[in-house]
Amino acid sequence: MSNPYMPALAPPQRLCVAVVEDDVELREAILVPALAAAGHQVIGVGSAVELYRTLVADRLDIVVLDVGLPGESGFEVARHLRAYSSIGIILLTGRSSAADRVRGLDLGADVYLPKPFDTEVLCATVRSLARRLASTQALAGPSHRGWSLGADGWQLVTPNGKALELNMAERQLLRVLFAALHTPVPRERLIAHLTDDAYAFDPHRLDMLVHRLRRKVAEAGAPELPLRAVRGVGYVLVADAREGGDA
Repeated sequence: MSNPYMPALAPPQRLCVAVVEDDVELREAILVPALAAAGHQVIGVGSAVELYRTLVADRLDIVVLDVGLPGESGFEVARHLRAYSSIGIILLTGRSSAADRVRGLDLGADVYLPKPFDTEVLCATVRSLARRLASTQALAGPSHRGWSLGADGWQLVTPNGKALELNMAERQLLRVLFAALHTPVPRERLIAHLTDDAYAFDPHRLDMLVHRLRRKVAEAGAPELPLRAVRGVGYVLVADAREGGDA
């Protein structure tokens, strides 16, 4: 995902931050107000599923993520987020052991913040992480070797220059994913572009379509297609991809 930062961050940037915490009082009475008072746009949710739904509608810069969530743990959410995005991840937890800290960082968290903590520390951590993300992006610079659609959307052009012919279903799927680059697209929306009768469409056909498309790319000797499943939502196309041609 792209972040609207310049290399020098003065004055402070207004970030979109999600707070994922199932303790309603801690989330709504302490964490969300503190980050909002620091000038950020803040969205509070209580579970991984709510976060994934939020990602469909909002572009997030940083996620403040409690480890002890109901259902899917914060560790698993961090791993899942890092698999398809460069979003900033701050893990909050009462677990202070070195093993848990190492696990969180290895799974993709940028910062591991043990509870209890002062909200000023959290706000400072958010600012620090934003500077690091901005610096990393500035050093990386723009890339010109990505995936693209060519021939009016009927070809998938790989980073190594191969042009793979697409059938109608593959073309429709990729056009939607390229248009929503780095943003998870709900399964229902993808299915709506594949059929005129969504109620008669077997949802497993979408998964098979993605599977066959990945296999087509692999058999062509191209790099792995950066198409990721987003649990509870749908699919997302990531990395350096762009839509080309006249589509």
